[in-house]
Parts: sequence; structure tokens; C-alpha cells
Amino acid sequence: MNKKQLQSEQTKKRVVDAARNLFAQKGYKATSIEDIVAATGSSKGNLYYHFKSKEGLFLYLIDEWDREWEEKWQEKEPIYKTTTEKLYGFAELLVHDDLNHPLTKAADEFFKSEEKTSEIEERMAEMVERHLQWNQRLIQQGIDRGEFRSESAGEQAVILESLLIGLSQMARKKDPEAVLELYKQAMKVFLYGIADR
Repeated sequence: MNKKQLQSEQTKKRVVDAARNLFAQKGYKATSIEDIVAATGSSKGNLYYHFKSKEGLFLYLIDEWDREWEEKWQEKEPIYKTTTEKLYGFAELLVHDDLNHPLTKAADEFFKSEEKTSEIEERMAEMVERHLQWNQRLIQQGIDRGEFRSESAGEQAVILESLLIGLSQMARKKDPEAVLELYKQAMKVFLYGIADR
């Protein structure tokens, strides 16, 4: 990496770090491009060079959050012996990560926003597709091991993702222990429906 590329990456990192902190403190809507520029000491041109818009920058942060979550899961996954145990562990990690992540409130605002460009909708669809593929791989693993009925892992992945999205919206203001119990109950209901008996 040459000096110019290194400086560009450092600028991008400064922008990302400042934006993450501002979104966590102020929320998505209340954070402006001007706030981010002021916090970085950079120019709007630098910001727009790396990210086309505030929305694009926020989606980058969401992608980063997804990658961090996947790393946490990869560390935890080996402790579970069955796919059923993995699904319960998956739900527990989702609850703890979702409730404790600094961008949760800003992400709620962002995803409820009515103003979405086609690029933003496309990026969101890609993110959901990654989640569905992840769910499908896990469910297929359970089918292959004989834990779950041999049905469409793709359809079950959609049902699981819908369940988790709905839970995340319904459980926001509840006590963390109550939320965890709710997720465990939801996973039990889901598993009861696909378990091979």
C-alpha cells in the first residue's frame, strides 16, 4: 500500500469511527453530514469519496456490525454439539448483541425511515439475503444430521428470519432477561415445528 492509499484508508477509518460514535450518541436522524465532517476534521469531499451518502456510510457500519457478529458466532459455535443447541445459542447471541450494541437505536431509526433510495433498498436486500443464506445453512445442517424434518431449508430460513425480525421489534423495551426468555420460547416454537420425531 502506497502513502496515498494509506492516507485514504486512515481518513476512511476516521470517518467511520466518528460516524459510529455520533450515530450511537445522537441517533441516525439527528446526525448530519456536517456533524461527521466536524468530528473528523475532514472535508465533505473526503467523506463523499469513501461513501456516497450518509445512508451509504450507515450501511457500511451495519455491514461492519454483521461481520463482527459473525466473528463472535464463529468463536462460540464450536461449544454447541447439535444444531438445536446452535439455534438456541444463536438466539442468545442475537439478544445480547442487539440489546447491547451502540448502533441499535440508530439502526431502528434507519430501517423505519421512509426515504430509501433504490441503492439503499438493494443493499438492505443483500443484507437480508446473507442472513437467509446463513439461516438456511444452519437449518440444512440440522436436516443433514437428522435433527429436523427433511423439508425446504430455504422456506424455513425465511420463517426463522421473519420470526427474528419480528421479535427484535417487539422486544426492544423489555427487560433483557425477559427478552432472552422470549427468544428462547420463540426458538422452541420454531424448533417444535421442524423437529424430526
